Amino acid sequence: MLKHLSIKNYILIRELDLDFEPGFSAITGETGAGKSILIGALSLILGNRADTDVLLEKNGKCIIEGTFGVDRQHFGSFFEQNELDFDGQIVMRREISNSGKSRAFINDTPVKLPLMKALGERLVDIHSQHETLLLNESGFQLAVLDNYAGNKEALQHYATVFEVYTQLTTRLDKLKARKNSIRSEEDFIRFQFEELEKANLQEDELNNLEEEQEVINHAEEIKSKLYESLQSLLQSDDSLVDRLTAIVSLTGRIADYQKEIKELHERLQSTSIELKDIGQALGRLEEGISFDPARLEEVSDRLNLIYSLMQKHKVQDIAALIELKNELDSRLNDIENIDGDIEKLEEEVSARQKMLEQEAMELRKSRKSMIPSLEKEITSTLKQLGMEKVKVEVRLDELNFFTEWGRDMVGFLFSANPGSPPAPVSRIASGGEMSRFMLALKSMITKKNLLPTVILDEIDMGVSGEIAARVGKLLKAMSENMQLIAITHLPQIAGKASQHFKVFKEYADEQTVTEVVKLSDEERVNEIAAMMSDEIVSQAAKETAKELLQKN
Repeated sequence: MLKHLSIKNYILIRELDLDFEPGFSAITGETGAGKSILIGALSLILGNRADTDVLLEKNGKCIIEGTFGVDRQHFGSFFEQNELDFDGQIVMRREISNSGKSRAFINDTPVKLPLMKALGERLVDIHSQHETLLLNESGFQLAVLDNYAGNKEALQHYATVFEVYTQLTTRLDKLKARKNSIRSEEDFIRFQFEELEKANLQEDELNNLEEEQEVINHAEEIKSKLYESLQSLLQSDDSLVDRLTAIVSLTGRIADYQKEIKELHERLQSTSIELKDIGQALGRLEEGISFDPARLEEVSDRLNLIYSLMQKHKVQDIAALIELKNELDSRLNDIENIDGDIEKLEEEVSARQKMLEQEAMELRKSRKSMIPSLEKEITSTLKQLGMEKVKVEVRLDELNFFTEWGRDMVGFLFSANPGSPPAPVSRIASGGEMSRFMLALKSMITKKNLLPTVILDEIDMGVSGEIAARVGKLLKAMSENMQLIAITHLPQIAGKASQHFKVFKEYADEQTVTEVVKLSDEERVNEIAAMMSDEIVSQAAKETAKELLQKN
């Protein structure tokens, strides 16, 4: 339960400290006094997002802190799993700086906002005025039925199967779309591949071909120069090799006389051998060079083919063309295999769909079995709230597709008057009837969830008189199992509370601020009497207020 709430520099609140007790607490005050500001502040330590607009003093920091008394049995595992300290109570704190930075703490340990929200959902259930609008939504009505039927675990099992099913169907749709896309491109892809395949490209052939073309184009000059070089080196009467041979012979006669001469002689011998080898290589090259017009045309054609392919595919070398060919080959393989992939995936989808149908059927059975008792309990509560002739029906319709909650759609049907056929609550219920219907659901849900604290923000809208008294009795009964805090404008409800807070505005230091005080017994009489009066509080109103409090 919420034991203490501290608020600093939040909207119209300068500084506030409130202590709460178990049971039923009422919060009252004039319209616009700031009652809902308390809910907004509490929402921040329950994980809601905030911005710098919440700051009363723009240069200061907003700090909101709530202390909750809990037991280890229900919360110990949560703290262990998230490595948080636990000492029998929970202190949740939010700090919002003027730069917009927000920090969250649980028992002085910094935490991420989602973790604070997860813990907050186990501590407090806040019902705002706007939540009544959820009665218009089938998803909310289905959630109520599932909550009543205890389908949490079954929904988790279904959700697991549904997630995989959704992933598989998405993959199948993408694969089919890809098939349609690549099928339309298949002829073009195959033409490109076959063109590159027929070219039989080799990674290093471009340089070789370009060099061969250069040689053939200059064959006559190359052959002439090689011949002249060969003559000078080896074949003329006064060739370089013959003269070097003579030098080798001369140095050989004196090589034994001095070490350095011998070394030079050996080097000259090596050079002579190398020059003879070079001469032979020049001879082979010279013999192999010839101008071959047919080969030149063949090389030129091959080069033109390679150049055109490179230009066509906007690449710089043959390696890129080969890589493209392999990619096209892979795409063709995909085209050939895609039908098999689709067939295999369709089998997986079909198998998962059967599992999903089974899970959805189990959910439907559970929901259907609980509808009679749900209708009975809602009807009983509404009768307690003054709707004696009410008729409630919960309609369960089967959809022809899967949703994240199964294949069911739920509708709450309602009739407050005898002879009128039940129709959707959102269509025919008045504001007061909507409030009472929502209160009946909230009463039922909170009994199932057993949350430590429930906060109701003007759930009594549209009710008055005897009905308001009945609402007060219901809230009082709900508070026997949990801490219940109700923001109300009705004296009949405030009179049922164990403790009573008043919210009001005052002007101080040239600034309007919201204040909250806990009322004494005498102050409660005056406040409730004021709630029943116009401008002047009469003695009769005070006597009536006393009677309300005595009946509490």
